Amino acid sequence: MHFEWDRSKAETNRRKHKVTFDEAVSVFYDASSATFPDPDSSRTEERLVTIGQSSRGRLLVVVHAEQDEIIRIISARLATAHERKRHES
Repeated sequence: MHFEWDRSKAETNRRKHKVTFDEAVSVFYDASSATFPDPDSSRTEERLVTIGQSSRGRLLVVVHAEQDEIIRIISARLATAHERKRHES
């Protein structure tokens, strides 16, 4: 897998959500992560949501787009209590 992102967006995300995109990448290596479509997030491209444990032990929600072998990270944040409960059940 190859990952990319917009540097400005990554910095905005880090300030807003306290999650770096480097940490978000680690979610894709979590064997128990789950990925599903996010049809409401964009009208111009298909986006996906992956929820999983990061290398720092935090449960993250990562919005991304995939094209060929490239995963473009759009946003990453801590999972809400509801998302955590749903993921763990």
